[in-house]
Parts: sequence; structure tokens; C-alpha cells
Amino acid sequence: QVQLVESGGGLVQPGGSLRLSCAASGWIFKITDMGWYRQAPGNQREMVAEITSGGTTTYADSVKSRFTISRDNSKNTVYLQMNSLKPEDTAVYYCHATGTNLFTSSPFFHWGQGTQVTVSS
Repeated sequence: QVQLVESGGGLVQPGGSLRLSCAASGWIFKITDMGWYRQAPGNQREMVAEITSGGTTTYADSVKSRFTISRDNSKNTVYLQMNSLKPEDTAVYYCHATGTNLFTSSPFFHWGQGTQVTVSS
């Protein structure tokens, strides 16, 4: 079993900042890709940022230059630093991890439970 636990969401005013964290634990042999998606009410889940085990990053156009994804491989943790937040960034943010199961050697893809980010004055 693999679990992803997110933290760091909340209410922030426009122009403010938040930092999300997501820690993976359990039967993990290795993690390859980690990332963040978000889903606003009535919308589909969309990719926000991705990072490979080697540190290569990908961002949605809407968050480039405002958000920064990073990871600590020793802690199996991925972070999302969000600056200059806008009301349209309001959504539930989900992290995910892709990797290999320690005991079965099977690939896995897991989602976190989601954390609410609300940008409002």
C-alpha cells in the first residue's frame, strides 16, 4: 500500500502565497514522477505542475512564473510553492505519485486526498 498525505492548503488573499506539501509513504521501492493537479467546482481536474525524479519540471501555462514545484527524494515529498495567487487558482489541489511497489515490483499511481486552496478577499 502507498499513501499520499497532503498539507498546506487554506484561505489566502489575492496576491498572497501558500506552500503545499505531499508526503508519500508505504510500500515504495522508488518514485519516478510526482505532481500536482487541481479541480475547481464544475471543472475537470487539470495538471498544475509535474516533476521527475531527476528534477525536470513541467507547468501549466496559467501558473508559470508564479508556482514552483520541488521535491525531496530522501523524504518522498513533493512541494508546490504558490505565489501571486489569484481567485481563479481556487480549487482542490491533489498530488500524485508514480513509482514501483517495494514488495510486488508492480508500478503504482496514487492520488492524495486533496487539499482546498481558496483565494479570496
